[in-house]
Amino acid sequence: MPPIEIVATLLGLANVALIIRRSVWNYPFGVAMVVLYGKIFFDVKLYSDALLQVFFLVVQLAGWWGWLRRRGEDGLVRVESSPTRDRILAVAATALLSLALGHAMAAWTDAALPHWDAAIAAMSVTAQTLLALRRIENWLFWIATDVVAIGVYAAKGLVLTAGLYGIFLVLATLGLLQWLRHLEAGPAAEAAR
Repeated sequence: MPPIEIVATLLGLANVALIIRRSVWNYPFGVAMVVLYGKIFFDVKLYSDALLQVFFLVVQLAGWWGWLRRRGEDGLVRVESSPTRDRILAVAATALLSLALGHAMAAWTDAALPHWDAAIAAMSVTAQTLLALRRIENWLFWIATDVVAIGVYAAKGLVLTAGLYGIFLVLATLGLLQWLRHLEAGPAAEAAR
C-alpha cells in the first residue's frame, strides 16, 4: 500500500472521529485528507472521486467557518434536523447529479466504474453539504456512500481505502446515534451537564 494512502486513511479516521464528537477540530484533518485523496483517486482513474475532493476542500473550509460560528456553550457544534421538503430535495438532487455525472464520465472519459463512482460522488456532495449545515441527515447519506464505496474501492485494489470506508460505515452509524441523542436532549439538557 502506498504511504500516501496510509496517511490519508489515518487523517480520515481522525476527521470522522472528531465529527462524531461535534468538534470543530475535525476540519484540519479533513482538509489534509481530501488533498491526498484527490491525488490517489486521480491516479486510479476514479475521476468523479478526484473531482469530489476539490468540492470537499471548498466545503471543508466553508464548514469550518460555519461550525466556528454555531457552537454551544460547551464549545461543541449544535446540530439540527432538516424539514421534510429539504430531505426530498436532497434525495432528488443526489439522484440527478449521480445520473448526469455517471453519464458524462462514461461518455467522455476512460473512468473506471463511472456510474458507481458518480453515485459515490453525488451522495458525498449531499452528505458533505448537510454536514457543513450541521444537519443530522448527513449521516444517512454517509452510510449509503460508505456501502457503495467499499465495493468500488475494493474492486480498484484500494484495499486500505475500502477498509477505511468499512470503518467509516461503523463510525457513521455511531455518529447518527450520537447526534440523534444530542438532538433529542435539546440545548437545555446539554447546558445542564
